[in-house]
Amino acid sequence: MGYELREHTADVAVEAAGETLGAVFAAVADGMAAAMCETVPDGGDRVDVSVTAEGREALLFDYLDRLIYERDVRSVLPVDNDASVDRTDGTWRVDASYRAVPLADVTARDLKAVTYSEMDISRRDDGWHAYVVFDV
Repeated sequence: MGYELREHTADVAVEAAGETLGAVFAAVADGMAAAMCETVPDGGDRVDVSVTAEGREALLFDYLDRLIYERDVRSVLPVDNDASVDRTDGTWRVDASYRAVPLADVTARDLKAVTYSEMDISRRDDGWHAYVVFDV
């Protein structure tokens, strides 16, 4: 389980798998970080984030968008992601954390945005699968 980067025309895609929905969210986030940076140094504090949405796909989109926001506003690369996903009363919620590596410590490529293009989150026999395209 984990992620793989996939070529996608002028963009980049992440295909991920995990035993739980939270594990697949974290794997996609790790894939997003790998699309921006090949090697990541040690160090960086853990940061907690929580996001809510009305649907599973919207939650994944908003979670990844939040990590891009964290990168842009805090000047950090979110790596070593961990996530837990729950649904209560029709509302989806991800409680997550990441290790915040200062952008000054890495050589990172720009990744502009997460897209809904071809987004897939599906339950499979061996767990969860996700496919997400990012605009570069």
